[in-house]
Formats: sequence, C-alpha cells, structure tokens
Amino acid sequence: MIGAVAPSGRALSDLLASVAPADTAATVVELGPGTGVVSEALRRRLPPEARHVAVELDRSMVGLLRRNLPWLEVIQGDAKDLQKLLADVGITTVDTVVSGLPWTLFSRDAQRGIMDQVNRVLVPRGVFTTFAYAHVMNLPTQKRFRELLQESFDEVSVTPIVWRNVPPALAYQCRNV
Repeated sequence: MIGAVAPSGRALSDLLASVAPADTAATVVELGPGTGVVSEALRRRLPPEARHVAVELDRSMVGLLRRNLPWLEVIQGDAKDLQKLLADVGITTVDTVVSGLPWTLFSRDAQRGIMDQVNRVLVPRGVFTTFAYAHVMNLPTQKRFRELLQESFDEVSVTPIVWRNVPPALAYQCRNV
C-alpha cells in the first residue's frame, strides 16, 4: 500500500534520517521504505559499521529496492510482525526506527499493533520518527495517530513543516526515557 503522492524530497528525507546515530555502530530499521529516498539519506548519515534494515510489504517494491540499493538489507514482511522479522535476521533491539508507512490509512488496531512492535524492539532512549503531510493534520485519522504517539512515547516532538517537500510535511520524533 503506497500512501505518498511522490517520493519524499531531500529536505524531508534528511530530516527523517537526522535522528539516526551518526557516530556509532547503530541498528536502524526503516518501515515502508518506498523507492528508497529516505534509505539514501540514512546511508549518507550512518557510519559504515551501522546496520540498516528496511521492512517492506510489497513484493515488487522489495525487488526494486534490492536491485537499486544492493547495500540495503531488505526484508519482505509486514511491520505488524516486526519483532519476529528482525529476530529472524538476528536483531533483538534497534536504536532508531524510521517510518514511511501511511499511518492515516491504517485502522486504529493496525496502528496500535505496529506501534507496539516498534516499542518492543526500540532501545531505551531510542528514536522513532515518521512524517505526516501538512494538509492532513486535521483529519480524524491523523488526530488519532497523534494521540497514539502521545500514548506510546514519553516524548513526542513535532518538527516545523518542510515546505520544500511535495506535498509539505512535518516529522514526529518520539522517545521513551
């Protein structure tokens, strides 16, 4: 399921990648990498010894990512099974989760299920980040998602709108203490 009208622009991609540790052998998981523009931003930020895993549901997108970004570790699967998918490749905890999932298209139960999986694998003080388009901020499904973030994390920061993105978007940066 693709929820974007266009791939994220460079400014939004760099903003999403900015929460990943740049100076340690971190493990970063990307949910819904799409065409890989955020993956490229993460690659520019992460040190060579970091592990970068992308979880993608769509088989054709998995093939595209594997062809175009051979350095990216791509797992085909559903984010609702994140803990098991990561365990299958030897990962029990992650430092950062970057999401490109279309949260407003998911049911309340689907949102909660995925967020529960994220919290199960994220290390203490690890960061979860995702984005939302500015024009949907007042939709009931987006408000529900913001409430879920507030329930799921101790700290939820909202970035300024990235006007250079099409469409304009903002990011949520979330942590548990």
